[in-house]
Amino acid sequence: MLKHPVTLLPILLIILTAAAGLSLFIGVSGTELFSYTPEMIHKLLIDVRLPRILGAAIVGAGLAAAGCVMQGIFRNPMADPYLLGTSAGGSLGAAFSIVTLGGLLQPVFAFIGSLGSTVLVYFASKRNGRVAVETLLLTGIAVSLLFSAILSFLIYSAGSNIKQIMFFTMGGLWNVYWDDVLLGLFILGAVLVLFIFSRDLNVLSLGEEEAVHLGISTERTKRILLLISAFITAIAVSIAGCIGFVGLIIPHIIRLLTGPDHRILLPASMLAGAILLVLADTLSRSLPTELPVGIITAVLGAPFFIYLLRRRTKI
Repeated sequence: MLKHPVTLLPILLIILTAAAGLSLFIGVSGTELFSYTPEMIHKLLIDVRLPRILGAAIVGAGLAAAGCVMQGIFRNPMADPYLLGTSAGGSLGAAFSIVTLGGLLQPVFAFIGSLGSTVLVYFASKRNGRVAVETLLLTGIAVSLLFSAILSFLIYSAGSNIKQIMFFTMGGLWNVYWDDVLLGLFILGAVLVLFIFSRDLNVLSLGEEEAVHLGISTERTKRILLLISAFITAIAVSIAGCIGFVGLIIPHIIRLLTGPDHRILLPASMLAGAILLVLADTLSRSLPTELPVGIITAVLGAPFFIYLLRRRTKI
């Protein structure tokens, strides 16, 4: 843990700015970029790459914030929107909108799916007023598998919309434009609300009994935070599809540097999540054949999740 954790925030901000600046000029075009006409350079940088970079930063920050909050609520570093089925629910809602309404009200359906899956997992895991972490994770995996099966059926019956639905299942930022960046501003607004609950999250991390003694309405606070986390995940899914493990990896690593104080942990996780997704997307579009960024985060996140499971088992 750092001696002065707050100093990590400006460092991460500088790294994010540098990563975004480099990403603006990195791609499959390489040095050929500067051989284009000024109009083509302007279109590529301002109309294509810049909104994609901003979208990656906003989505990464939002997923990291949602994961940070879920880990704080359930007091476990293995909780995140992807593992608890929130992302799968959002993808299913978005896919349902595409198949039945041609994409109309897609963010609304993504929110309904994310919220529905979160509520389902939470109450299905609850026993005698408590939520066991192992039960929570297993229930989240089961719900994700169920939603994936329904999603597979939608893909099977999608017809000409199959490519659009596949986008949500793999996760990617190749379709992000300025209107998506504007939609992402709702994520930043929701994160500000989460920051207001930083003190409550700190108290919840001490345990529910201690939180009650300190005047925190634990169930009400959990419901509000889960609702906001589901909203953030739904917007992220609407923009970039189902991108996993950002909310798992980042808060856990940042917590080792800053400690458990969510007043610092939350903004630091946001900045680090933005850095991770900007760099992952830069890598994905710099390859000869562009990969969905969800594949890159899964390659990073799956081994990390196995490490956390083994570490928990030893304890």
